[in-house]
Order: sequence, then structure tokens, then C-alpha cells
Amino acid sequence: MSRGPALVPGRWARALTTCAASAAVSRLALRATLPRPGAQAARWDRTNHRGERISLLEGPAYVVGTLAGLAAAPGLGARTRSAALLATAAAGALGAYDDLAEQQVRKGLAGHLGALARGEVTTGAVKVLGLAASGVAAAALVGSGSRSRPARLADALVGGAVVAGSANLLNLLDLRPGRALKATLVAAPFTGAATVSAAAGGAAAGLLYDDLAERTMLGDTGANAAGAALGVAAVAGLGRRGRWGLLAALVGLTVASERVSFTRVIERTPVLREVDAWGRRPPGDGG
Repeated sequence: MSRGPALVPGRWARALTTCAASAAVSRLALRATLPRPGAQAARWDRTNHRGERISLLEGPAYVVGTLAGLAAAPGLGARTRSAALLATAAAGALGAYDDLAEQQVRKGLAGHLGALARGEVTTGAVKVLGLAASGVAAAALVGSGSRSRPARLADALVGGAVVAGSANLLNLLDLRPGRALKATLVAAPFTGAATVSAAAGGAAAGLLYDDLAERTMLGDTGANAAGAALGVAAVAGLGRRGRWGLLAALVGLTVASERVSFTRVIERTPVLREVDAWGRRPPGDGG
């Protein structure tokens, strides 16, 4: 039985249904939670790269939309559904903890792990450990098809690292309006488990307009959840070699992010720069 990403017509229909449901619920959730004009929601407000105040409530709306799509997705296997629900909910909760704790002393994976090695527990370190644990649990739920216990354990650890690494990578991209959501939409068709990736992509589509308009942003809550959902889709759709290859790519990008600014790379690459800027307000536009 093939584990590749190819879709048959029935899968296309299920994926489109799931995508539409996630998009609609995420959009409705955002509209229901955003404060009315003039009202304040200081706990969820942040300052963006322009120095303007915007809302992080897009993140919870993303999580709600993705979970709703996964819960209602037709034809999704019970184990894969449970794995995707677990990983998305856990990543969203851990991201919300990091968003609301506002402990911004250190940035980057190396900074948080370095602090942990010295006995200092940062909010980022709690999130990293939580993402790793929930990722392994989700990968174990998906299963590997291996008969021996050591092989199943190894597959769960590799799969868990893929889920956690994907969650971390999407969060690294959430530095400019629309960037993380565009990355989710681009990655979704190639992650293997079509219905799971459709839920992640649908929620992203439902929120892209407000993100590009710089009224809201994903924050850790939404970006971590998006990456985790895509990670589960990849684990469910790839064989052992594919998981190892994806893990190597995620590790390479994460290590590179500690030394190189993704924003600078994007700005210096014409194609990436154009895609990244699409739909966004011009740099000098004060809104």
C-alpha cells in the first residue's frame, strides 16, 4: 500500500471539505474573539515590526479552526486523527503559555537550551520540552509498521523530532505579516497526509487576510500549532527514509537560523522577496 502524497479523487473531495471547514471556523473564531474597535485586549496585544499594536488572537483562532477541521474530517483514520489533534492542541497550548508569559530574555533554541543546561528554566525551554514530548506521543499514535519494539521506539523518536522541529521552524518564520501562513499554505500539499495538511492549510487561508492587513498575527500559539499539524501530516504520509530526510532538513534549517537571519535571506532573494511581500502593506505605509 502506497504511503506517498498522491491523491485519488475521493481524497481530493475529503481534503477540500476539511480545508473549507477549517477556513470557515478559524475565520469565525477570529471575528468572535477580536475586541470591538476602541476596546483593549492588552494581554493579547503586541507591537509588530512597524511599532504598531496588533492582536495575537489570530493564534487561538488558528488552533480552533485546525482542530475543528481535524475533528470533522471525513475518512481520516482514528490514530492519525488522534495524533494530529494531540500535536496541534499541545503545540497551541505551549505556544500560548510562551506568548502570555512574556519572558523575552533569550531568543532562539540555543539560548533556551543553554539556559536550561545551567539550571534556569525559561518559558521557551518549557515549550521546547513540551513540543518534544507531545511530538513523540503523536508519532507513536501514528505508528510505524515496524514489528520490533526498538524499531518502533526509534521511529517514534524520529517522528516526534519531525513534529517538534516543524513547530519550531514555522515559529521562526512568523516575523513578518503573512509569512508563516504562506509557508503553511505552500507546504500543505506536499506533507503526505492530505486531510491533516488540508486542516492546517484551511485554517491558514481563513486568517491570511487579517494577517496581511497587519491587524493580527499568529504568535507562538498559531505558528507552533501550524508546524505541529504539518509535522504530523508528514509523519503519517512518509516512510522511514522520508522522515529521516525531513528531519535532516529541519535540523539544518534550525541550526542555520541561529547564525543567519531568514528575513535577510528572503530580502536578498528576488523570488522569495516577491512571494513574501505579496499582499502586504508597503514598507512606508502607516496604515
